[in-house]
Amino acid sequence: MNRGQRGKLAMATAALAIGLLSVTGCGYINPQQTSEQYSASDGTREDLGPLQIRNFMIVSTGEDKPGRVVGAVYNSSSSDVKLTINGAGGSQTQVPVKKNSYTLLNESADPAILSTTGAIPGSLSEVTISEDGTNQTAKVKVPVLDATLPEYKQYLPEGSEPTPSGTATPTPTSSESH
Repeated sequence: MNRGQRGKLAMATAALAIGLLSVTGCGYINPQQTSEQYSASDGTREDLGPLQIRNFMIVSTGEDKPGRVVGAVYNSSSSDVKLTINGAGGSQTQVPVKKNSYTLLNESADPAILSTTGAIPGSLSEVTISEDGTNQTAKVKVPVLDATLPEYKQYLPEGSEPTPSGTATPTPTSSESH
């Protein structure tokens, strides 16, 4: 093989290597979605000691209105635990969770109600959660939802009525020209 043929072979090999890198390099540069944990739901998730909180959200009709906390709380410890949720304006609710069990807040006979939601529906409300057996606390941004989606209407706190949408009446102005 002469010098010219070796040069062409080296250039062809380099071009092929660059081509293969550009085709297979996407997996190297971009993160894999399957390696990242996220909440595939309307609510958020948080782990606090032995408690795993899943699909955590507040259902309310307004920022200064009461809101019901819904979701699931799993307790992986060998003792009963109490989850405390502190919301806006000093509002607080507690949720008992039996050892090695779970509590579904949306099925609870004693609903977890915060006296003040702290955020308008469609936004996030920051709450502080704590577990009674330890000094562990966490600040969590929780979505606030209303009865726009019919499946959440049943979770509105007692006495809360959804705000009707699309019923605004026009306000007459005094400078109307005829």
